[in-house]
Amino acid sequence: MSADQHNSPIIVWLRNDLRLEDHPALSAACETGRDIICAYILEEDEDLKPLGGASRWWLDKSLKALRSDISSLGGKLVCRRGKAQPTLDALMKETGAGAVYWGRRYDKPGRDMDAAIKTDYKEAGIEVRSFNTTLLTEPWAIETKSGGYYKVFSPYWRALRSVYTAPSACKKPQSLSGMGIGGERIEDWELHPENPDWSKGFDPIWTPGEAGAHERLDTFLEDGLRRYGDNRNRPDIPDGTSGLSPHLRFGEISPAQIWRSVKSKIDHGFKQEKSAWKFLSEVAWREFSYVLFFHNPGMGWDNYDEKFDAMPWKMDRQAYEAWQAGKTGYPIVDAGMRQLWETGWMHNRVRMIVASFLTKHLMIHWRDGEAWFWDTLVDADPASNTAGWQWTAGSGADAAPYFRIFNPITQGEKFDPSGAYVRRWCPELKDLPDKHLHSPWTADKETLAQANITLGEAYPHPIIDHSRGRERALEAWETLKQKQDAA
Repeated sequence: MSADQHNSPIIVWLRNDLRLEDHPALSAACETGRDIICAYILEEDEDLKPLGGASRWWLDKSLKALRSDISSLGGKLVCRRGKAQPTLDALMKETGAGAVYWGRRYDKPGRDMDAAIKTDYKEAGIEVRSFNTTLLTEPWAIETKSGGYYKVFSPYWRALRSVYTAPSACKKPQSLSGMGIGGERIEDWELHPENPDWSKGFDPIWTPGEAGAHERLDTFLEDGLRRYGDNRNRPDIPDGTSGLSPHLRFGEISPAQIWRSVKSKIDHGFKQEKSAWKFLSEVAWREFSYVLFFHNPGMGWDNYDEKFDAMPWKMDRQAYEAWQAGKTGYPIVDAGMRQLWETGWMHNRVRMIVASFLTKHLMIHWRDGEAWFWDTLVDADPASNTAGWQWTAGSGADAAPYFRIFNPITQGEKFDPSGAYVRRWCPELKDLPDKHLHSPWTADKETLAQANITLGEAYPHPIIDHSRGRERALEAWETLKQKQDAA
């Protein structure tokens, strides 16, 4: 590196790590003593999966929060739009930067793109450094005794727990630069939905940005963590889960920060230690999803278990649209789908219920469910979303067996026993007695009349009989096994 390059600015290319604290790439740049220019590129590349609508809403608010945080340190978040390398080329030419630091990404197209940029820049004498900014450990870091990657979560979690110690937190920058460098206005990117603005239910619930992430973590640690083991499967209990998933998805908080905070409580005699470790295991499930995603680059589209390529999926457009709209006639399913549309999020237990209903009762491909979640979830994570759908559909690693078919009636009765969840999201059922709340069609005419419900009008009839849906799914499973045996 020449003397000029040694003193030249460093571009820190921010991606899915929109924070200033505990940011390894940013911290390493600070340690050089050189000027640091924080840049975000809204990448327009056909090889990269475009963000869904709800994620674009979150990104809009997260970038604005980050812009404000950087401004408070005397710097500027330089925003550009376009393909990554030409955009970086132009920015380096304008600033005289001699180095680019970034956080690694793990999707195959992103990895290939980063590798090409790194090769070109190194050949040109430009310093390029990449860091782990979004995971506890790299997807290749923890191996089985035979040297492969873990394909079952439980042993992966045991291995991670036995070896992982969170590194010391990276320091937040004291000052940043970038003033005077041209950029685009985030407001001009039209990430926020208009005509219509379907996101009005998001604002009361979410505070995108680094400060919002830490506020949510602090609130959860204060009360929610001690009850997590008991409440995490209960959608009827407010704040039974942490709500940190979208903050993790956009890197407004690192999993290491969460690990340190929870582990500190455990080390200081936290009485509900079992609950705390259960929560950390859910953080580890995200890590496991990235292990699968990294080692199976086609997993976002292809069945992890190839035998499911022969599954006789169906596409019933009318049933699919009823599922999307929360009008299946099964209250726990409909409540979840309406919560998703209204808030951009769905309780994890209910995600499994609605995914099972789509892939098994309706026999619709998991890809169609994953696509809807990708567009409507504020925490639509490329690894976790895919792994979750394939797990429920039975085609994934360490998956629930296909013949395990969630009963939406008993699932509702078990995990929403008070009926508060269904009554919140399906208010037309609010006056129905608990006995019939999760199966309105079992109520007699008088009970329905007293609750002001006319099935087929105020609330739909079930779009498929549960017994018939279960029977059809098992028939498909038998067909699949026969094809496999004949192969």
